[in-house]
Amino acid sequence: MAEKTLKAFFKEHVIKKAPVQYAASKRMVGEDGKPVPWEIRVLTNEEMDSLRDACTKRIPVKGTKDWKMEFDQDKFMIEMTLKSVVFPNLNDAELQGNWDAIGAEELLKAMLTPGELADLYSAVSQASDFEAGMGDKIKTVKNS
Repeated sequence: MAEKTLKAFFKEHVIKKAPVQYAASKRMVGEDGKPVPWEIRVLTNEEMDSLRDACTKRIPVKGTKDWKMEFDQDKFMIEMTLKSVVFPNLNDAELQGNWDAIGAEELLKAMLTPGELADLYSAVSQASDFEAGMGDKIKTVKNS
């Protein structure tokens, strides 16, 4: 049996996650008639923590002096998507002007249909490795 080593876990040996290409809409085509892929980057854990914090707020509990924490899932998904999309540049003033949009969120919602936007949320999640459940990961380890 091979001796266990920690070298595979050293930062310089870990394979870096490359940006993902994803055709967010079949309606946005290049000169070749094919959908133009969007580029999605993988967020860091620090960025995800920051987004989670920004999407969580303290709400007073009526009739008490207590507070409860409330997480805004919709805001989290849109913010995670806005932070992940590298191309097209959703902060580009010319692109926003073309769509009569003010800001990246308004532009994204103007460019995509509700179904396309939901699929983009899913693609962004998958780019950050949220697609495999623990059961799948355990099976992978057992089968290797």
